[in-house]
Amino acid sequence: MAKKKQDIAPEIDATDPRKTLALVGHQVALATASRTIRSGRPPQGWLISGPPGVGKATFAFRIARYLLAYGVTDRGPEDLSVPPNDPASVQVSAGGHPGLLVLQRGINPNTGKPMTVLGVDEIRKLAGFFGMTSGAGGWRIAIVDTADDMNPQAANALLKALEEPPARAMLMLLSNAPGQLLPTIRSRCQRLDLRPLSDSELAKELSERLPDLSGNERETLIRISGGSIGAALALAGDDGLALAEEAERLVDRASSPDIAATLAIADKLSRINDGTDRFGQFLIEALTNRIRLRAMEGGAGLDRWTDVLEKLNRSFLRTSALHLDPRQTILSAGRSLSDTARRARL
Repeated sequence: MAKKKQDIAPEIDATDPRKTLALVGHQVALATASRTIRSGRPPQGWLISGPPGVGKATFAFRIARYLLAYGVTDRGPEDLSVPPNDPASVQVSAGGHPGLLVLQRGINPNTGKPMTVLGVDEIRKLAGFFGMTSGAGGWRIAIVDTADDMNPQAANALLKALEEPPARAMLMLLSNAPGQLLPTIRSRCQRLDLRPLSDSELAKELSERLPDLSGNERETLIRISGGSIGAALALAGDDGLALAEEAERLVDRASSPDIAATLAIADKLSRINDGTDRFGQFLIEALTNRIRLRAMEGGAGLDRWTDVLEKLNRSFLRTSALHLDPRQTILSAGRSLSDTARRARL
């Protein structure tokens, strides 16, 4: 199912990486960053890419703390860690280090929600920040979270900062979709790609951070989070996990539908912000997984299931675009699954 662009808050709001000293996964990218920094030849622009919630901001703050504590030397550990009681760690965690600037979407005073774009006024702060004299030979580091949020004017202002980089300064751009950035911005940055976490890495983190989850709940989170610990924690903290489980149950009972349960889902979705759209994504994913498994087993009747998959996709997209009542969409989805189950077993 095609996913619409959602109003995702900046990554540092979701994971609080200023205070997060541990890094989950990303050992290849970390080794690259460590080797470059500790050799004394770091780039002045880094493009850190990866899915939302995968740890880009945590990674960037790790680099920032090391540079602020040790500079481009090998005096610090190879894993770029900095002790929590180090002055650099303390100041970064408190959001008050004079050598660190974080640029992100502001809050709309009228709605209290994040602005839809990162504007040129924010990016222009780079000129004054990089123009300051760094104390005691230290570094000035700016993190843009995320570069994807910049409007064209902001992107051009950022490009100017990359074209005229001062000494002892580093600009780190976080991006969920680096291919959408200006080619001239990408070409002036060294790329660090953060890959989705493995199932075992996610399972370990979830067992430690959310010990009260059942084994089935952890498995569901691992399956729907796309290798992102941030997404997994967010799904566990709101209605995401429950919606995903409801979607899987609707597919499970396709051959013997529970009309009352389907109505209950529809009523629930009508009270959840973006509930129908999210449920539709989970339902499409659950059905896609079943079809893929059936295909691997050489099962028959797959054409009927792929047809209903496309039908559900169109139905949820239309409901989302036209803000239709979710009840009819969910009931229709249940009937389509039931009718198909009678004709082709899944």
